[in-house]
Amino acid sequence: MVFPQSPERIMAGPRCMLLTGASRGIGHATVKLFQARGWTVFTVSRQPFDERCPWPGGRQAHLQADLADLDGVESLAAELRARLPDGRLDALVNNAGISPKSPDGARLGVLATDARAWQQVLAVNLVSTALLTRALFKELAAARGVVVNVTSIAGGRVHPFAGPAYACSKAALAALTREMAGELGPHGVRVNAIAPGEIDTSILSPGTDEMVAREVPLRRLGKPAEVAETIHFLCGEAAAYINGAEIHINGGQHV
Repeated sequence: MVFPQSPERIMAGPRCMLLTGASRGIGHATVKLFQARGWTVFTVSRQPFDERCPWPGGRQAHLQADLADLDGVESLAAELRARLPDGRLDALVNNAGISPKSPDGARLGVLATDARAWQQVLAVNLVSTALLTRALFKELAAARGVVVNVTSIAGGRVHPFAGPAYACSKAALAALTREMAGELGPHGVRVNAIAPGEIDTSILSPGTDEMVAREVPLRRLGKPAEVAETIHFLCGEAAAYINGAEIHINGGQHV
């Protein structure tokens, strides 16, 4: 069924969002921002809810699932579906991502990345996004909702800290974003991506400060709140005609 084209989303009560990868950094900032602006936010991570997460109602809105287990995506979608108050999902933010490292924290190149690592990275960073969107399509279409995929600057250039498995998964996620935008757009669902660069989180690699001083024209790290604001923009009416875009949030590092 194709919905009639209209810039206005169907509204019925508080807006609901599902966010994967909410346990730190960008995920934390996104939950706090959307909650502050009246959204109901459901979160997904492979760990039980951490009581240190600084937002109200987090335990009740948390779903535990390992996105590397692709057979479990349908069960995750069913659990969320049972919690949605009116069967509508206004936003799906695919933020979960993994990047394998060596025991000493160094990037793994092609020669050091085995088949299992490739499979896990592609499952979490790419395939689960497609499967979760497919599983929740009816709920997204009912709300004329939005999908935001979190790619990376590493998807478009060789990065000193992110290895080829991560980079390839993010480049493919950008392509998937375009595919989804073309396919879901006629149903009233917009799909876009954001590509963060060096963001000030707890998982920064040693040497980041030097790279920022050398390669980022704005000469500073990005803030998680700046990324969250961009996600919020893409989920709002001001972005109603933006579909299939990838927005770089990296201080000009990609130029």
